[in-house]
Amino acid sequence: MPICCGGKSFWQQGISRQEYLLAAAKSVSVVAATAYLFYSEWWAVILLFPLGVLYFKRNEEQLEKKKRQEFERQFQDALQSLGAQMNIGYSMENAIKEVQKDLQVMYKNDTVIVREFSYMVSQLNLNVDVELVWEEFAKRVNIPEADSFVTIFAQAKRSGGDSIAIIKNAVRQIVEKAEVNREIATVIAEKKLEFQVMSVIPFGIIGYMRISFPEFMDILYGNIRGVLFMSGCLLAYLAAWRLGNRIVEIEV
Repeated sequence: MPICCGGKSFWQQGISRQEYLLAAAKSVSVVAATAYLFYSEWWAVILLFPLGVLYFKRNEEQLEKKKRQEFERQFQDALQSLGAQMNIGYSMENAIKEVQKDLQVMYKNDTVIVREFSYMVSQLNLNVDVELVWEEFAKRVNIPEADSFVTIFAQAKRSGGDSIAIIKNAVRQIVEKAEVNREIATVIAEKKLEFQVMSVIPFGIIGYMRISFPEFMDILYGNIRGVLFMSGCLLAYLAAWRLGNRIVEIEV
């Protein structure tokens, strides 16, 4: 069962070896391209090694975020199925078991949401209290929707009122909010794509100048003044790139 260990977060554990290797290859490529375009010296690869490490960490964070967003969509499907099961009249324990069956039809067995609900069912079969099962689930996945649902479920269970109606209403509100967030994320994704294209343009311009007008660019390489000038350009680019990322990386 995917429980945090070895210092890795739940979502880091979901990153495959192939994805890590691809992230490492991208980092090496970025460092090599930057060293060639800005300094035209291989010693610059060593100088820019910290930049490669930071870029790799960013790729890892992006992979974690992607895994988490995929799971959030899967969890919305699980909540919709849960609401449908409770409408029929199932208890929470039996509803979870039915949701697991629905998820196995919708997703592959190695999908995170299927593994999680299979684990929850195995806990229920061992007579673990359903509230504890949900609490442990929320701690593992650490997403706002799960925390909200578990909080509402615990309160509804203790209130002694119409807990089924409260839970169904909570499911509806969480799913509706998630749909709104998804629409906002779609709009933001377009801006992120534009930013990624703009981020590559400076490298393209330098590469074009080096190929088309090498005699004009030679003055910028192999001397202290050129190194200082290109270093200043690189620092300005990195500052602009960082600012742009902070603008487009808006959490919804």
